[in-house]
Amino acid sequence: MTEPAAIAVRGLRKSFGATVAVDDVSFDVAPGRVHALLGENGAGKSTLVKLMSGLLAPDAGGFSVFGDAAALAAPHEAHRLGIQTAFQEMTLVGDLTVLDAMLLPYAPTGLGGVIRRRAAARDLAAHLAGLGLEDVELGAEIRDLDLAQKQKIEIARALFRKPRILLLDEPTSTLSGSDVDWLGRLIAAEKDRGTTVVFISHRLREVRDFCETLTVLRNGRHIASGRVGDFSDEDVIQMIVGRSIGQAFPDRPAAPPAGPDVLRLERLRTEGKLADVSLSLRCGEILGVASLQGMGQLDLFLACFGAAELASGRILVDGQEVALTSPADAVNARIGIGLVPEDRKLEALFLNLTGAANASIPVIGRFARWGLIDAGAETAAVRAAFRRVNVEDRALWTRAGAFSGGNQQKIAIAKWLLAESRVLLLFDPTRGIDVGTKHELYRLMRAFADAGGAILFHSTEIPELVHLADRVLVLYKGRVVREVSGPGQTEEAIVEAALGGAEVLEAAQ
Repeated sequence: MTEPAAIAVRGLRKSFGATVAVDDVSFDVAPGRVHALLGENGAGKSTLVKLMSGLLAPDAGGFSVFGDAAALAAPHEAHRLGIQTAFQEMTLVGDLTVLDAMLLPYAPTGLGGVIRRRAAARDLAAHLAGLGLEDVELGAEIRDLDLAQKQKIEIARALFRKPRILLLDEPTSTLSGSDVDWLGRLIAAEKDRGTTVVFISHRLREVRDFCETLTVLRNGRHIASGRVGDFSDEDVIQMIVGRSIGQAFPDRPAAPPAGPDVLRLERLRTEGKLADVSLSLRCGEILGVASLQGMGQLDLFLACFGAAELASGRILVDGQEVALTSPADAVNARIGIGLVPEDRKLEALFLNLTGAANASIPVIGRFARWGLIDAGAETAAVRAAFRRVNVEDRALWTRAGAFSGGNQQKIAIAKWLLAESRVLLLFDPTRGIDVGTKHELYRLMRAFADAGGAILFHSTEIPELVHLADRVLVLYKGRVVREVSGPGQTEEAIVEAALGGAEVLEAAQ
């Protein structure tokens, strides 16, 4: 007799007003398998995960869990059936400690309903140590952790509840290098315990490394399901985007950019993790920054945007020393630096404002006449910027939070194009972005540089640095330890240096 599916999706439909997010979707996930769920941003993946998690109710269709019909009407119903979710848009409460965030809402209680904190702390410490997270402080506040740490805790909380079915919604979008390997080991261990894992990712390498089967969604509809090994990367990409996208990365210039330095850093140090960094960024150049998590890359980008105080060192723009005491100084037309941060939802956009309002905020004074905003001039300028990044006109009047992650990121970039920035600081700009939108952003970056702009570019995906950057600087413990370019610009060279296996360059000492 055939074993019933761990979770079976049947005729599922979900609409939000006129927008159909999931349209008559059906597929099975076999028990004990690691199953990939793939699709562009807006294809319906996250909506489907929320339906499986009991956060949303379907308009039609339903589920069965291990052969029994299941009404996943609320999260506690999903939890009762053994379904746990680690979300990309993390559900951790910033004001809570790690201990309280992981216990919520199932903290163990004793007589009189008093929470057994000492026993809970002991159990959680052992659980985290078993996951290789013994360095996590249970008393630390969630808000003080970086994105990668928050994502790990989100995953650890789901595992602490001993799931039968584990839903991982783009868990590697904030992870890099060894952290992704850490997650791979966790997934393998869960599979060995018989746990069924549904894994959402835009990174095909991870799908091949971690998953046995896959399902592809496009425009809310089921396109295909099958074994991962039965599909080539080209097959998967074409199913995801509905077309062939040609070569993944645009061609680089035959010769390295020879323009003047637009941005130069000399012996930069912050009170945080940036120890001593010198670099030059030329007009027409994409300069990559590679590093493991927490090696000073975030301080570097924030310092260049006036958002991190310098302990020592100098920043020069066009050869002149500048004092960037706040982002307003960086955005100033005389300097022209724009930052696309790692967390677009919290740091780059006001989700409840329209796309137009988000794009024009840095330069809203440009459209002011006698104390009033010239709405016609603002709209025309924003529309032109949106068309450069291929964002629909409806973003002019639609709130930013209603768009997919890819379109939100393009709105965040359009903001700096509208501001006529000469330098773009792109901190992991393709995080959580689907393969089709990634291709658009790659072409946009190269076009910006070819037009004379300059880009400082950090990515957690090493192949992006290899194929997009004109040269790559590797940070280790807050210092530049290697510069790679030309034939030596390989994944192996970058990873070796990022792991601390390279000697510090004489120029960086």
